[in-house]
Amino acid sequence: MTDFNNSHKEPNYLEYRGKYKGILGWITSTDHKRIGLLYFYSMMFFFLAGVVMGLLMKYELISPGEQIMGAQTYNGLFTLHGLTMIFLFVIPGVAAVFGNFFLPILIGAKDVSFPRLNLMSWYLYIIGAIVVLISQFIGDGPPDTGWTFYAPYSLKTNTNVVAAVTGAFILGFSSILTGLNFIVTMHRLRAPGMGWLRMPLFGWALYGTGWIQLLATPVVGITFLMVIAERLLGIGFFDPAIGGDPILYQHLFWIYSHPAVYIMILPAMGAITEIIPTFARKTIFGYTAIVISSMAIAFVGYFVWGHHMFTSGMSSTSRWVFSLLTFLVAIPSAIKVFNWTATLYKSSINLQTPFYWAIAFVFVFMIGGFSGLVLGSLATDIHVHDTAFVVAHFHYIVFGGTGFAFFGALHYWFPKMFAKVYNFKVANIGLIVFFIGFNMLYFPMFYLGLLGMPRRYYDYLPMFHSANILSTVGSWIMATGLLIIIINLIRARKGSGKEIDDPWDGKTLEWTIPSPPIVENFEQIPEVKHGPYEY
Repeated sequence: MTDFNNSHKEPNYLEYRGKYKGILGWITSTDHKRIGLLYFYSMMFFFLAGVVMGLLMKYELISPGEQIMGAQTYNGLFTLHGLTMIFLFVIPGVAAVFGNFFLPILIGAKDVSFPRLNLMSWYLYIIGAIVVLISQFIGDGPPDTGWTFYAPYSLKTNTNVVAAVTGAFILGFSSILTGLNFIVTMHRLRAPGMGWLRMPLFGWALYGTGWIQLLATPVVGITFLMVIAERLLGIGFFDPAIGGDPILYQHLFWIYSHPAVYIMILPAMGAITEIIPTFARKTIFGYTAIVISSMAIAFVGYFVWGHHMFTSGMSSTSRWVFSLLTFLVAIPSAIKVFNWTATLYKSSINLQTPFYWAIAFVFVFMIGGFSGLVLGSLATDIHVHDTAFVVAHFHYIVFGGTGFAFFGALHYWFPKMFAKVYNFKVANIGLIVFFIGFNMLYFPMFYLGLLGMPRRYYDYLPMFHSANILSTVGSWIMATGLLIIIINLIRARKGSGKEIDDPWDGKTLEWTIPSPPIVENFEQIPEVKHGPYEY
């Protein structure tokens, strides 16, 4: 792909020593790879905490009546689970970890455009996370509003909403700075010869994501400030008792939060688009179409927020317009699935763990996408709105999409990040167990939603019992698979894995340099002669 040759392997970023040593050397480093790993380690901690909370909630729902917690505790745990998973794992997720680590390498740069700003974004992430966690233990108890902080309840509850909202506001700034950094990096630091249509598709996914982060996140930041102002100063933004409008809160929240779904899913799609051509041993089918579809998702995603509010009393015209736009935004996603499938057609597939994750992603994402069309259709949405059906759809897209892609990307780039190869057989077993548990956990919720079981409820009627048992058992199976996956990667990282630079025969720039990469990635900036994925 390049005229680049790099035979010098030392020092690498793991052995690099700056002004400080040890942990100070890490938390003061502006090396994009170290910052990516700082995000990774902190994010995995919060992810596992969120998993534990989810398991506790599912155990509470194994049977009607109180099992291990009361209603108020369940509501607080539900809120913290949502805040942790959405704001601390899923939204930053693939972009913050693998974008930070690999974007400069993929485009032939030595670092991001603003290394210090990059480190600051991680500090804001940690500060925001600490504030969110502190909110659970100070004041009048953990917030019980759900992660959406819907008004007017978020204004009326006596729990500690202000601290939780402040933490989410700080996390929004971290997201904005990351998006800004990625956009400028791709505009200014691409290697010689790397035009826009020679850039790897993971870069294009991060580019679309960066614009969403930059333009949409300030909306929810302002909304959170309005909630804080109303609680502390009594300004009537959302409380109808003092002249506010609670529907305004929903509009402002979803104007950000539906584009946030694409902040979650676009980098995930980009990672899958890197994995599939590598293991298909074939140039990606429809490179330009995937580029256009990524930008179309980013653009159209701004205009579909109203489908969250079909039952809120909006006009008939608004409902059918938002429904139409919701169906339209499915088209570029379908284009990606078609291109992935076409890439595999008549290819010589190398069946390895990252490829299995990619195929699992496509499967669960398709279920999530089709169920989203049920919610985007006016008649069916009225029936399943605010039921367990929405919970199933949401997790198939957010966890099934972003989560599967995150672990797929981790298994794909793990040898490059750590110069170690994990046990493939154990990794495959972990994926199979995880996949079975995931579908056992969430698929019964479609059935429960169609029966009419409300979401977010602490208890339920006996008619919903059997499906909830299946769902709870599924959560235990999924957690078992997750443990297998994590233990296998930890063992490989600690030295049981075989050292190797490139086990996949990848064709993008990260596979042309040593593993782990040296401090500034390249001894000399490569010159790109043609597009990526050339086999």
